[in-house]
Amino acid sequence: MATARLRVFPYTDDETHDEPHAPSMPVRLADLYPLLAQAYRDNYVWLRDFEDDQILVNRDLYEVVRAFSNCRPSA
Repeated sequence: MATARLRVFPYTDDETHDEPHAPSMPVRLADLYPLLAQAYRDNYVWLRDFEDDQILVNRDLYEVVRAFSNCRPSA
């Protein structure tokens, strides 16, 4: 399995934010979940630093995740 690569973009001074920790970077889920899966699987400590953070998802994804969490595998 290929290792996931994280792309880092430089900070520019023209980016101003009213709230320092406000969501501000759009990220495709397809780019994010392999990185999170690897960090979770390998028990990276930095991932635990964000456990209490909230993320915003669109309504469609929320409904799918909610329905999936209610599914129970049949015996």
